[in-house]
Amino acid sequence: MPTSHPIPEGHYADTATGLRIHYHDMGAGQPVIFLHGAGGGASGYSNFKGNYPEFAAAGFRAIVPDLAGYGLSSKPDLEFYDLDFFISGIKGLVDTLGLKNLVLLGNSLGGAVALGYALAYPDEVDRLILMAPGGVEDLDTYLAMPGIANMFEIYRSGLTGADAMRAVMTKQLYDPSLLTDEIINERAPIAALQTQAARSILKVPNMTARLGELRAPVLGFWGVNDLFNPASGATRLTDHCPQARVMLVNRCGHWVQVEHREMFNRTCIDFLQHG
Repeated sequence: MPTSHPIPEGHYADTATGLRIHYHDMGAGQPVIFLHGAGGGASGYSNFKGNYPEFAAAGFRAIVPDLAGYGLSSKPDLEFYDLDFFISGIKGLVDTLGLKNLVLLGNSLGGAVALGYALAYPDEVDRLILMAPGGVEDLDTYLAMPGIANMFEIYRSGLTGADAMRAVMTKQLYDPSLLTDEIINERAPIAALQTQAARSILKVPNMTARLGELRAPVLGFWGVNDLFNPASGATRLTDHCPQARVMLVNRCGHWVQVEHREMFNRTCIDFLQHG
């Protein structure tokens, strides 16, 4: 259905904390919550449109929210956004929808949110799927990565619109030809609506020391050519998580679910169906 938005409009959940979370909802069965990463114009649909319909077809309830501050969700004009802020939005969505026995699937910032949620609410989380998750390095390590350094340089340059979006996201993919006009046109208009907090450094702690507390099995993916999040983080997961299996993916940057979509979908669904 055509809408006035650059991405399709789904449903809205008004949470007890006052946040309004936009989400897509497809299928029935165990809920899989897809948590997107940060960056200008990010949304659940733009990140996972090639993935969540396959999960729904395989017998899962695919729920694809926009994190608070992103997409079509509430964008509070705060001084900064921290991990607790993002977790509170997802917790509000879970409670509003009455979800239980969750699978949390998160990329980058979304991976950090998944980790933080599983540590805060371990009884709610059945399994974790993490793609180059944040929250396993100190801030200085992330800021030194070429993709993130380039992103902040472009923010400071004053470049806006589609040109800025393309300049930031070119480093996100191993094969820049995958960065289609469609992706740019979905993200650039939403980026213009974001607050300064979403364009600033996000306050996400290094949770490595707590990874051993995770009780849920973990399936991880990491692109060896990732310019935003060092692939050495994969060994942090395998060294600290009691039940973790991590795939290193060659010829892959920061968006494994886009760059290797069929393999990603197939491997995740097998993990959820068979362990």
